[in-house]
Amino acid sequence: MEMKEFIDIVNKLPLVAKILLCIPCVEIFYGVCRIIQGVNKNDVIWIVLGILTIIPGAFFMWIIDVIWVLLYGHAILLGETLFG
Repeated sequence: MEMKEFIDIVNKLPLVAKILLCIPCVEIFYGVCRIIQGVNKNDVIWIVLGILTIIPGAFFMWIIDVIWVLLYGHAILLGETLFG
């Protein structure tokens, strides 16, 4: 499975599953997905953003991701809307 396919599978999850993945301890999953997205795009800035959403951003990124999932249907930096 390619990295792009993995991100597509994550984006096609049901809304309830996406919201559950935003729970603070599980939020690391979306951070790893952001790193995969950066590797897939071959972009160092995306990789650094992914790392920053895991380490210092773990305390507040879950709130942003819950709002983003409810508004756009995917976690921030992972879809086709605005930053995707």
